[in-house]
Amino acid sequence: MKLNVFYLLLLSTSGIFAQQESEQFQSLPFGSIQPRGWIQVQMQNDLNGFVGHLDELVPDLINDPIYGSGRLQLHSKAKDLGNLKSGDAAGDDQYKWWNSETQSNWWDGYIRHVLLLQDAKGLAKVNDYVNRILATQDADGYLGIYDPELRYRFQSENGELWAKATLYRGLLAYYEYTHDIKVLEAVTRAVQNVMDHYPIHQSSPFSSGNSFNGGVSHGLTFTDVLERLYFYTHNPKYRDYAVFLYEDFSATHQSETDAQLESIRNPKYRLKSHGVHTYEHLRALIIARYSGANPIYVQALSTYLHRIQEATTASGGPIGDEWIAERIADATHTGYEYCSLHELLDSYGLLYQKEGKSQWGDRIEHLFYNAALGARHPEKSCIAYLKTDNSYEMMGTKNGEIEPDRKQTRYKYSPAHQDVAVCCSPNAGRITPYFIQNAWMKENESALVATLLLPCMVQTTLHGRSVQIENTTAYPFDDTLQFTISQSEAGMLTLKIRRPHWASSFETNEKYAMEDDFIVIQRHFAVKDSFQIRWNTTVQMETTAQGEVFYRRGALLYALPIPAREHQERTYKPGFTDFTYNAMHFQPYRYVPNAQPIWKANSIQTQLFNSQTQQLETVTLIPFGKTILRQLTFLK
Repeated sequence: MKLNVFYLLLLSTSGIFAQQESEQFQSLPFGSIQPRGWIQVQMQNDLNGFVGHLDELVPDLINDPIYGSGRLQLHSKAKDLGNLKSGDAAGDDQYKWWNSETQSNWWDGYIRHVLLLQDAKGLAKVNDYVNRILATQDADGYLGIYDPELRYRFQSENGELWAKATLYRGLLAYYEYTHDIKVLEAVTRAVQNVMDHYPIHQSSPFSSGNSFNGGVSHGLTFTDVLERLYFYTHNPKYRDYAVFLYEDFSATHQSETDAQLESIRNPKYRLKSHGVHTYEHLRALIIARYSGANPIYVQALSTYLHRIQEATTASGGPIGDEWIAERIADATHTGYEYCSLHELLDSYGLLYQKEGKSQWGDRIEHLFYNAALGARHPEKSCIAYLKTDNSYEMMGTKNGEIEPDRKQTRYKYSPAHQDVAVCCSPNAGRITPYFIQNAWMKENESALVATLLLPCMVQTTLHGRSVQIENTTAYPFDDTLQFTISQSEAGMLTLKIRRPHWASSFETNEKYAMEDDFIVIQRHFAVKDSFQIRWNTTVQMETTAQGEVFYRRGALLYALPIPAREHQERTYKPGFTDFTYNAMHFQPYRYVPNAQPIWKANSIQTQLFNSQTQQLETVTLIPFGKTILRQLTFLK
């Protein structure tokens, strides 16, 4: 794709007169917010399970020395990843760089789990990994997967920027927690190496011919690293370079076109690309919009967000099975990939920080507490690569649908999914730490904002005082939040708590003001202090674009569990097995308009119409995230 000369000129010069757009909130360094309660237990179970042992389940992928002695050379061959290569990708070039994604995304999630949980055995392993990776850095700062004969000289599919983005994100998390300056220096040098070899406005990092280039397109997430370096330094060169990357991505041929500016500005265009790309690329567009580089990005971001919402199911899961393919989200016929869940959550987190609008907190919680928990096995250490809101079977295919051009095996539970690609399991290890990292933010160094609601503890400084706040709660399974404050000395604090959109009212003994959808508590707090908030809500019925009804109470959706037969498939090692499920007996139920749902013991009792018996039936709906097979939406 080539844009007209005037438009290219507009893009390439837009940063010259850039005026930085103000940002509502400021994120906190990784590690400032630590998990508590049920979410800490879940993370520990994951660390004891697939997150902590993926390197043992697929050792050839995780231990591939692709950043060091195994760097890719001119005549390197595509690697055997143990997957079926069922026609989803064009050509073998992506299989050359693929292990960099698998291992770096896994290490990113593993590092964050270990640091947040302070796992002693894991800490030694993480420290060793960081030292080994830093030892592969060349004298000129290069830290990546290609030998000198290849790096920065591509005319076809490659993973140059993508391999760097996945690696550097984990290293920066390690730096933020440990304050190990040598890690920051290494990443800073590595980023400068990229900027030197792909000089701003004088090169084209995303030019790679006219064939499939999914790895090149993934490389737009290098803007994640640039954004974090800007967070540390406020050096505008990182923002300028991020905008340059988005502009070059938009001006070159890409096999993933959804986020290109020309596509966004075309009113007839509908999302069609690989879902993961579509949702991760949202972050680059957010950065461009808030750089102030060009007013055209304001409307572009609004348009793109609207399109994503049309592709999002009732549970918050965006279409990604694997391609969006110009479809509107549907509870039965459009699936979502675990990678897509993580990438959209991460993008909404960045948007929340920029805009400060409570709706993005609602979206993040909705996605995490429903789609993300609902794509995990509720009892075993494994996740679904693909999942649908209405999940009538998990035997590999999408509710039994036949896909003639490939052997579909993604709709099952696995700790690794090696037969397809080891991408979703690493991202399932990232999503919870990233969710936690967005739980608290600052507002202009004058207020602390509880942006997300979950059991956690934040530690930071405000007005020169060290402040620690613990949110003790079983939320979203309970409606009460208990905030306990500890600070180095008594003084005035301004705390803001997001009021969820579904809360009809709330109760607290504190004096407060409302600012948009945030409860503002401003008073003198003692060294040890506390307050409580309780949300009031009722069972609510909502409707999908197809006119189907589903049930919500609070942050959680409720679904009808379907009795299922369990089948054990591949076992990677004892305790780590693939599982498939088929329904023992089931016909979809229908909604009964006059039935009055009853809330009882974290479940909903209501009447539905049994299409098999042709009778009304009293049923119990349970939290969506505690189901395997389920019906979420009901035809009227």
